[in-house]
Amino acid sequence: MTQNIKALPQGIYGLTSEPHSLGRSNIKVAQDILGAGVKILQYREKNKKAKQMFEECLILREMTREAGALFIVNDYLDIALAVDADGVHVGQDDLPVPCVRKIVGPSKIIGVSTHSPEQAQKAVTDGADYIGVGPIYATQTKTDVCAPVGLEYLRYVAENINLPFVAIGGIKKHNLAEVLRNGARTIALVTEIVGSPDIKGTIHELQQIIG
Repeated sequence: MTQNIKALPQGIYGLTSEPHSLGRSNIKVAQDILGAGVKILQYREKNKKAKQMFEECLILREMTREAGALFIVNDYLDIALAVDADGVHVGQDDLPVPCVRKIVGPSKIIGVSTHSPEQAQKAVTDGADYIGVGPIYATQTKTDVCAPVGLEYLRYVAENINLPFVAIGGIKKHNLAEVLRNGARTIALVTEIVGSPDIKGTIHELQQIIG
């Protein structure tokens, strides 16, 4: 039975990003992220065949269960269902949230990326369980990313949107405190973590800032 989400785990929201992982596999990176105590992990992969992604997600599903962490699959609803992930995360150009709900059912978590107040309000109306807020700063992680939304949109969501949310996009150790001051409680730092030679050590330093 999938966990019913009332709020995202506070702290770090982990993501895979193999092209930025210094030659390490998604599995190895996830092992270090979960080993550092992160309680939510999203599998984000754009360049592999479906079978390979499925096989990786099977392993990650077991790893997250053992770690007591939520497991979210980005974009691929079929793979999320096939491995019994806790949920899926979709973007503005993917299937609308109501359609996703019909496919994955009532018990799965649905997250949706948002870049404006209008998109955030629509996510609420459509029945999303949480939203992504970003990119806060310029990011090189995604090639099709929109312009940075900045801290103003982050503050808007913190003050006006009654959904759990994760701040994402260009967040690093040096600007993490600023993101926290503007209302974020769950934060995704992708390259800062997966691109670190010492993932566990970096996460520990970030957790000290988050408090």
